[in-house]
Amino acid sequence: MRKSRLTHIVSMMIVAGFIGCSKAPVLNVYSLNAPQILIERANAYKDKSIKVTFPQSIKEPMSEKMRFSYTMNDRGTYQNSQWSNNMSRLLQGTFIEVLDSSRLFKVVLSDMSTLEENYRLESTIFDFEHQVRGRDSYAVVSIQFTLIDEDRGRLVKSKRFSYQEPTLTTDAKGYAIATNRIIAKLSQDLLRWLK
Repeated sequence: MRKSRLTHIVSMMIVAGFIGCSKAPVLNVYSLNAPQILIERANAYKDKSIKVTFPQSIKEPMSEKMRFSYTMNDRGTYQNSQWSNNMSRLLQGTFIEVLDSSRLFKVVLSDMSTLEENYRLESTIFDFEHQVRGRDSYAVVSIQFTLIDEDRGRLVKSKRFSYQEPTLTTDAKGYAIATNRIIAKLSQDLLRWLK
């Protein structure tokens, strides 16, 4: 009895040692990079402020999870890869940085600011995922922007921007690289649209 108990304890210690020494998978973390933006010299908003609201998602809740799909109904998230922050927060920060760098407006505010703004930029996310269809692989982004004149309480304009960028690889890294290429295009298109 005593020998079996001792054998059991030693066996448990060995198993615990193996479990403790096993290597956990590495978590790869990716982010969005705000592109280099040219400064806008002459513009109608140079003395105005704009508040960039937190982007809302129509389909899926936004989080740090990197989403992929193989079909319209077959969806999942990468287990060992994620975004560096909630995707809505990353997008809001990127839009603020792009607008601030462009100097299109006198000041660019987040929706957490208590200052009154002249304009508000709202965004709605329709699609933000990695689509793999057979041998084809794409980063897909579709976002609608709405510019509101807060001084007059009116809609100025609204536009949906949609992109599909091929990935070099079908993994999370290829998806993140292609997504950053989309964000660079989206940033330029957004500034042109706002002018």
